[in-house]
Amino acid sequence: AGEDVTDTLTDRLTAFIRDEIVLTDGELSDDTDLLLSGAVDSLGIIRITQWIEDEAQVSVDPGDVTIENFPTISRMVAYVATRSAA
Repeated sequence: AGEDVTDTLTDRLTAFIRDEIVLTDGELSDDTDLLLSGAVDSLGIIRITQWIEDEAQVSVDPGDVTIENFPTISRMVAYVATRSAA
């Protein structure tokens, strides 16, 4: 109880991306377009997908790893929420 699950996932995912993935020194917010900004490359997206599967306990369909679902941290968390509800 207490902190919202989405907020917790957002914080943990942001920390993972900042600490393990990011290629640039730019500011990283929930709405930073990770690919367009150059902060993350395609390998980074794969690592993020694996992290989401492990940490959020959801299965990510490879067909779902699109610019619609994975451009920003907030969109990734929204995607996890839909997978968790399914």
